[in-house]
Amino acid sequence: MQSSNDRLPGDRGDPGSPRSRRAGQVPVPAQAPTSPGYDDPWYDAPASGWGEPAGGRAVPVRPAGRAAADGGVRASADAYLEVQRSAAFQEVRSRYRRFVVPAVIGFFAWYVAYVVAATTAPGLMARPVAGAVNVAMLAGLGQFLTTFLLTWAYARHARLRRDRAALDLRWATQELTRTRGGAP
Repeated sequence: MQSSNDRLPGDRGDPGSPRSRRAGQVPVPAQAPTSPGYDDPWYDAPASGWGEPAGGRAVPVRPAGRAAADGGVRASADAYLEVQRSAAFQEVRSRYRRFVVPAVIGFFAWYVAYVVAATTAPGLMARPVAGAVNVAMLAGLGQFLTTFLLTWAYARHARLRRDRAALDLRWATQELTRTRGGAP
């Protein structure tokens, strides 16, 4: 963005400023540096202008760790399917479901009961318990309390009954993909 006096922001008239380079006062290197060659496995495609030399021709960038042929990807997918069919994986999934399904049903029923009671029984919900605190306030605070208790119970259940088995499955999956020639 240029100002009204044709100066670029930060241009103070020194020989290394953008305006001086535009005017030809500072020699520009003959060749721009080449692409740094990204080896990041999360780097899929260069952003606009990244990884391109001064000529504008795109430099092909292939992230390290990608399988060279479909055979490696297929072997990796087969390893994941094998782990998914294993008894250990099924046990982890059943432990998860045995906790989550009843917890969700119970919490949802408690929430719906609160909403239904608030709309259909306003006299009950307005009944004072202690001073200005009524049944509706206690039930509303109970919703928060149950949310925190359910979160604590879920984290405890995961730590005691699923995390170790899930970690073992993760290591087994990585070993299978590594030995079958899939992506590391």
